[in-house]
Amino acid sequence: MMPLPLVILLVFGLSVPSAPAVAAERPDSGWPLLAAPPGPAKPGPLRAADADAETYAKCMKLAQDDPAAAKKLAQGWQERGGAHPAQHCLAVSLIGLRQYKDGAGRLEKLAEAMLRAPSALRADVLGQAAQAWVLAGDPGRAYAADGMALALRPDDPELLVDRAAAAGSAGWFDKAVADLDRVLQLNPNRLDALIYRASANRALGRLEPALADIEAALKLAPDSSAALLERGNIRSLRGEIDAARADWMRVAAIAPGTAASTAAKTNIARVDSATGDEAAPHRGAAAKPKTAPPKSQ
Repeated sequence: MMPLPLVILLVFGLSVPSAPAVAAERPDSGWPLLAAPPGPAKPGPLRAADADAETYAKCMKLAQDDPAAAKKLAQGWQERGGAHPAQHCLAVSLIGLRQYKDGAGRLEKLAEAMLRAPSALRADVLGQAAQAWVLAGDPGRAYAADGMALALRPDDPELLVDRAAAAGSAGWFDKAVADLDRVLQLNPNRLDALIYRASANRALGRLEPALADIEAALKLAPDSSAALLERGNIRSLRGEIDAARADWMRVAAIAPGTAASTAAKTNIARVDSATGDEAAPHRGAAAKPKTAPPKSQ
């Protein structure tokens, strides 16, 4: 998923940094492109205005480097009255320890408790909870958390893309398309949204709009392994097996060792098995690419 900047206005006073620039494309595998979904961004520390800032920054750094130590620090700090900062660090440390369900639930409770925070900032916490629910293997809860975030910050493109990804992981491709339509109305050249919508439409059997989106994506990023992988999937279903194989071969060449490359090689093996090597120059029967829902990392 796309990085969600953590901008929590905590009760003890917090100065909010500006959101970092967002990369145009999500990780190589994309969704639902035969590989594991991208993981959530690791939340980073914020700048606080009082003495607790040092403890918070230390705890958040530990949450990245040594989640077990961060959990211990956050628990002790919470007992001493650390309030929302301690609660947040504890939730992040649990995610680092792969206790995704517990971390997600704590983030949701934290968002509910942040009554004095601006609604937009509470939406960020809910967005992080959604990311954790994806890792917990519960895309339905992720979709719901993103929905609560969008109720607080409507038409936010990052939240919409994240909710679309959750919907896709749950197999709710029509819902994914609806969210991605909104994103692309705001920014027709958003690469990840084009790839995701192509994937969702392909899963729904809408191959023409899927192909149009993926061609638009490849005009923006000709060497995008996610887009090439998806175009191969679409071409295969259209019966264009040689063209599909060429796309997958290119993915394997330009992105070795990635989930996209593994997926491409799997699809190549599928079409070769379905058609037979000796029939390669005259391939015509489509070998459906694997489209199982991605598993949590």
